[in-house]
Amino acid sequence: MTDRAVGVVRAGALTTVQDRGRPGHAHLGVPRSGALDAPAAALVNRLVGNPLDAAVLETTLNGCAVRARCALTVAVGGAPSPVSVDGRPVAFGAPVHLPAGAVLDIGPAVSGVRGYVAFAGGVAVEPVLGSRSTDLLSGLGPAPLTDGTVLPIGVAHGTPARVDVAPRPGPPAELVLRVTLGPRDAWFTQRAVRTLTSRAYRVSSASNRIGLRTEGPPLERAVRGELPSEGLVLGAVQVPPDGRPVVFLADHPTTGGYPVVAVVREADLAAAAQAVPGTPVRFIVTGRHGHAALRDSPQP
Repeated sequence: MTDRAVGVVRAGALTTVQDRGRPGHAHLGVPRSGALDAPAAALVNRLVGNPLDAAVLETTLNGCAVRARCALTVAVGGAPSPVSVDGRPVAFGAPVHLPAGAVLDIGPAVSGVRGYVAFAGGVAVEPVLGSRSTDLLSGLGPAPLTDGTVLPIGVAHGTPARVDVAPRPGPPAELVLRVTLGPRDAWFTQRAVRTLTSRAYRVSSASNRIGLRTEGPPLERAVRGELPSEGLVLGAVQVPPDGRPVVFLADHPTTGGYPVVAVVREADLAAAAQAVPGTPVRFIVTGRHGHAALRDSPQP
């Protein structure tokens, strides 16, 4: 067992390979993809001495387990969870030595949703359009992990960080999303816009890498017609026919025909990636564009 790779012993609920994604291809209909909690992915890469764009594993809720085919340095971060090597507890949020043949087991998340596993050298699957990320919407990149999958690991070049444990913010007890209203807020009644920014929503269990779905009061439309498909951006708050806002995440479609009432600041999306179902959600307006800016500007 000298080849530089890991074998998947337990794939978990949904474990994918992710890096910084493949931005710049929306005109081809290709989503950005990439790690949903980008700061957590960057941190585990730093802990093992990788560049920040190295590919890592993103786990969902119940972790995963892999067997090393060679000695490796690893780090686990993101959603707090128990971590063990051959059944012995090891540090979470710190570099760990994984001997050849040993099994690294990441248990269920104690809080939060998504964990991140970095290997010194990075996960070296073949890149597609400049990224190794799994894209669940378009099917680009490697398939989600299954038991028995073998993942190649690149050659380590950096030096692991000298830390006992790296501090990280915990998953949110309340998800506060700062938004810029528009471009299609005029398609909703003023009461609906007030509802969005004053009423409490909750994270729905139907959320995934494509979008964070919410439960709460529906937003009433002022315009009943159909909207031609138009471009969508990361963090767009789209409102489907049921009136419940959906916040688009990394695997979001590049176009859509439902109106976008607001756009979430990208800095707030990492917390959205860790919000468990039932977490309260508040939308706070910090700016306006499109129809909102035009409506609120001084009139001559």
